Amino acid sequence: MRGIFDLPSRVEKIAELEKISTEETFWNNNQKAQGILKQISIHKKWVETHKKLIADLSTIAELIEMIDTSEDSDEAIELIDSFTQLIKEIEAYEFKSLLSGPDDYRDALITFHPGAGGTESQDWADMLFRMYSRWVERREFKAELIDYQPGDEAGLKSAALKVHGDYAYGFLKAESGVHRLVRISPFDSNAKRHTSFASIHIFPVVEDNVEIEIKDEEIRIDTFRASGAGGQHVNKTDSAILITHIPTNIVVSCQSQRSQHKNKDAAMSVLKSRLYQLHKEEEAKKMDKFEQSKKKIEWGSQIRSYVFHPYNMVKDHRTSSQSSNTQAVMDGDIDQFIEAYLSDPDLQDHTVM
Repeated sequence: MRGIFDLPSRVEKIAELEKISTEETFWNNNQKAQGILKQISIHKKWVETHKKLIADLSTIAELIEMIDTSEDSDEAIELIDSFTQLIKEIEAYEFKSLLSGPDDYRDALITFHPGAGGTESQDWADMLFRMYSRWVERREFKAELIDYQPGDEAGLKSAALKVHGDYAYGFLKAESGVHRLVRISPFDSNAKRHTSFASIHIFPVVEDNVEIEIKDEEIRIDTFRASGAGGQHVNKTDSAILITHIPTNIVVSCQSQRSQHKNKDAAMSVLKSRLYQLHKEEEAKKMDKFEQSKKKIEWGSQIRSYVFHPYNMVKDHRTSSQSSNTQAVMDGDIDQFIEAYLSDPDLQDHTVM
């Protein structure tokens, strides 16, 4: 029995991938090569972290024998601080063992869609866009804006954000679903309480080594004039791209780049990630769960509620995890919800990568 950290499997995987990286044809496909190098780096970080924690634990054990902790000495205080920090690092390492799905190590694509309700829901979708952007900053990940369609009066009609970072998809997959907001509307002159909905979908970003065939005859490409942020350039040319995958009716768009060619490449990358997710769900015979995640954005389908009136509370309906600090949550402090979801074996099955 190898244990939850399964270091032998990771060491074997490193050797296997490094052998591939020495092949003469390795760099023929740059994106595929980069994906393999990323996997090697992630596995090595895992093994190195394990070795470091073992070494730190051994050092602290030796210091405990040398220091008389009954005395109120600076050495004893420093030792306690070091031990407390080590416990936090071990807990974080143990938690990361939950991110063992085949796609958990990948970058993530987040898409934002407001529900029915016009400005109210569009504003709520934009608030969620800011919340996840702040979470990305807290994690020290990198965010890449793929698409942003502003609302008519406020908020957004749709948006897509690519998140680059180790295990970005593994963490963010917990957030896919409908999010519900209850508040006194800033757009209602009568100051009435309103309920708004927005859906968040999370997709793993796949490299070229993943075989997803997209035939030219199966897609329709349209161009339009970009309407989001980006300076005067976006208002001068029809550089924005809209791609429709006819067999699945999946529609993706990109207007964040300055050229039509770059916007097309980005949109195709998003389409590939979405088709990969669909293919993965079908292969795993979990299409029922996938369809459930696409439920109508309305009452009864939400995974989490954010209540700003008549009290402050954010509650996840899948795990019952909750927080009364709504401001912190909207500033990106959502790790407790992610951890509660990933720690519940009934909500997912963890497959070794």
